[in-house]
Amino acid sequence: MEHIINPVLLCGGAGTRLWPLSRKSYPKQFAKLIGDESLFQASAKRLVGEGFAAPSVVTASDFRFVVIEQLAAIEIAHADILIEPSARNTAAAICAAALALEARNPGALMLVAPSDHVIPDADRFRAAVKAAIPAAIDGQLVTFGIRPNRPETGYGWLELTTKPASEFTPEPQPLRGFVEKPDRTTAEALLSGGMHLWNAGIFLFTTTTILDAFAQHSPDVLAATRAAFDAAEQDLSFTRLCADAWSGAPEISIDYAVMERARNLTVVPYGGAWSDLGDWQAVWREGEGDGHGVVASGPATSIDCADTLLQATSDAQQLVGIGLENIVAVAMPDAVLIAHKDRAQDVKQAVAALKTAKVPQAETLPRDYRPWGWYESLVIGDRFQVKRIVVHPGASLSLQSHHHRAEHWIVVAGTAKVTIDDDVQLLSENQSVYIPLGAVHRMENPGKLPLTLIEVQTGGYLGEDDIIRYDDVYARGQGAKG
Repeated sequence: MEHIINPVLLCGGAGTRLWPLSRKSYPKQFAKLIGDESLFQASAKRLVGEGFAAPSVVTASDFRFVVIEQLAAIEIAHADILIEPSARNTAAAICAAALALEARNPGALMLVAPSDHVIPDADRFRAAVKAAIPAAIDGQLVTFGIRPNRPETGYGWLELTTKPASEFTPEPQPLRGFVEKPDRTTAEALLSGGMHLWNAGIFLFTTTTILDAFAQHSPDVLAATRAAFDAAEQDLSFTRLCADAWSGAPEISIDYAVMERARNLTVVPYGGAWSDLGDWQAVWREGEGDGHGVVASGPATSIDCADTLLQATSDAQQLVGIGLENIVAVAMPDAVLIAHKDRAQDVKQAVAALKTAKVPQAETLPRDYRPWGWYESLVIGDRFQVKRIVVHPGASLSLQSHHHRAEHWIVVAGTAKVTIDDDVQLLSENQSVYIPLGAVHRMENPGKLPLTLIEVQTGGYLGEDDIIRYDDVYARGQGAKG
């Protein structure tokens, strides 16, 4: 009998250690850090094919349309998308996914995986997952351990009962225990001993096994999550968990809530390449360097540099490194990071400092993504703002009006269908229209190509919350952006 695996992708992290590219408004899992696909897309593609059902995704409300868009771009249909009202760490997220899967397929196998890992050999990884099926069916909580190749202090480690075979075949074995993130000396001992693996945070179990484990080891997580799931509401194609009940769930990881307390634990060694891209040093490590260890991307130039990451993101900028060694340099239009590679883990401290100072770059990107497309501010002045707006084919902004601003739209590519009060008109390239203050208006893209326009706003207040929404195909409420 073939057992179908139901993937669950956890997609709610902020990735602050990869600032400024990864920010709260658009975290690293949606970015193209390695290759031509986002980390989320690569994770989803890794878990499709024979023996795998359509994936479920647990994410935040702000990312729900990004998830839909990125899955559609790689032609993967989702089973469901659960919306977390707030971040409660991995225990509640996994519990909610288990309850949703149990409701439609009792006792099903579920594979829990982060959406921001790099695993180049998808076939080898899938083989390791399938090797774990018998143990999971037998009631084990299965975790996957990564073959370590350095004394890493940024990961937790797993203690084995049997030393893996030299070829690192994925043979399940009982897990002896967990080791918290070690110091350098301890990590070197763990590496040389050969009886420990990195903890990847990837798990396989049945819904019955994990829900029983929550009931035994973390009943408070189960109770709050069950209440949030039972009171969940359907929002278009999303399942929105009840915020009031969800707020009662402890903010705790699955390791602390269940895994470190359970006795029915099995580990499957995985010997292939793997990275969680947890910081910029990991990005440098995974990149293709030149003969001097320089990894450069975008419009970046290296002169007499060594063991350095140069990452430029805008064609309007040039990043030049001269005589750098063991340095990370990341340039974006609104923020630049310069750090020693050995201090890559400390980038989150910079983000915290920027948040304390209420610097917008701490959490938001210049480009703001919306269900219909995206926009970015080009110029902001006293009583005016200029934006570039891109609307996806077939998409539309809400029917809306503003209290404090008027707008002027100039189409530069594609065709726009514009509604202003009772007037509806089509605009093509080089045509423009004026929307007076208070006018009820909507912009749509009726074509098959992206619509690009320049918007000039004028008025006494230009905040994104100056909006009265009358109709919205994305079911957003008053005051929501876009």
